[in-house]
Amino acid sequence: MKQRRLGRSGLRVSRLGLGTQTWGRETSPDEASAQLTAFTEAGGNLVDTSPLFARGRAQMILANLLDDVVPRDSLVLSACSGDFTDADPDSSRRALLIELDHTLETLGTDYLDIWQVAGWDPHTPVDELAQTLDYAITSGRVRYAALRDHRSWQLATVQARSRGVAATQQPFSLLDRSAETDLLPAAEFLGLGFFASMPLAGGVLTGKYISGVPKDARAAVDPLMNIDLIDERTNRVVDAVLTAADGLATSPLAVALSWARDHSGVTSAIVGARDAAQLTGALAAESLDLPKAIAAALDDVSR
Repeated sequence: MKQRRLGRSGLRVSRLGLGTQTWGRETSPDEASAQLTAFTEAGGNLVDTSPLFARGRAQMILANLLDDVVPRDSLVLSACSGDFTDADPDSSRRALLIELDHTLETLGTDYLDIWQVAGWDPHTPVDELAQTLDYAITSGRVRYAALRDHRSWQLATVQARSRGVAATQQPFSLLDRSAETDLLPAAEFLGLGFFASMPLAGGVLTGKYISGVPKDARAAVDPLMNIDLIDERTNRVVDAVLTAADGLATSPLAVALSWARDHSGVTSAIVGARDAAQLTGALAAESLDLPKAIAAALDDVSR
């Protein structure tokens, strides 16, 4: 698997990241082990987790796999503090460092390669947040800092005060291109990496919901999937992905993932899967480079 530098930093990460959002909920420990093995054997190194995933069970499962299944030092481990689903997050020094220390303890590791702070807290001074990020790095707990689900002006404000900010993360796919408005250009201008979460729009771009959303489907019950799955634009984009996949003799998953992964400014696309079989489909996209004409057509239809 190809690797890319994280912005202007010296850190190299795989251009496909393994998300753990389903672990402990839809994905069993054995399936998680199979996923991590397949991912690292394919050359992937970026693994993304959060204490929010399955109420902490995802991190517990990952902790049991570190060193037993793959060497900890072979991974670029990214974990999140703060709550990107909360309208009133707490980014005070106290709250963030408590969460960071709890994450380290849960994962059984001395450090995170990337520590992401999620959600903008208007009540915490920017200098306090920046100093907290720098302290986490100088204390050895963290190698690089990142901001998740922040607006471009918030990203620029914090980055100007903290040398440790190296990346940002936000949903980005053919169905959600809002990051193109200013966040992606801001990240490029500031020399920061960009992690595209939900590049398959929760599986919608694979065509699995073309006939509607079953009541027991993840898209129907997951509060993090804030997307209208059945509107006219969605159907138009999914049809274009299916057509492109048919013409290239590949899967819709590979087409949609390749588009997001190789979009200008994107460092890595983070994908999650219920089982190793689904992950295998994502890993197969590594060999696909979309022809310029098809990428342009997908650009046009998804605007």
